[in-house]
Amino acid sequence: MPHFRLETNVPQESIPKDFPITLCKILAKSLGKPLNYCVATVVGGVNMSFGGTTEPAAQATLMSIGALGVAENKKHSKALFEAVEQAIGVPANRMYILYQNSPTSDVGFNGTTFHDLFG
Repeated sequence: MPHFRLETNVPQESIPKDFPITLCKILAKSLGKPLNYCVATVVGGVNMSFGGTTEPAAQATLMSIGALGVAENKKHSKALFEAVEQAIGVPANRMYILYQNSPTSDVGFNGTTFHDLFG
């Protein structure tokens, strides 16, 4: 159910092929969610400017059902910013993460919603 989508101006060929797998493992650990529900999407080569330059930059969205909040997002930010900087060289001060806490009724899975599955 958690989905981390990262868009960056770093060329796709410069992004490790296994980076989405690494991100899924980070999500599972940080959010306390089962790995088999975690999704990570990494889109490189985006025509992006951050702060008026085209130096390496990124933007991301983390959607989750729960496990988000003031204290939690600081923990998630630390883990995710470190992973992005290490893997693709985007400095922490050239990336934003938008956190979206979605209700179970707003996330579909397996022909229904998480509300019906776990509500």
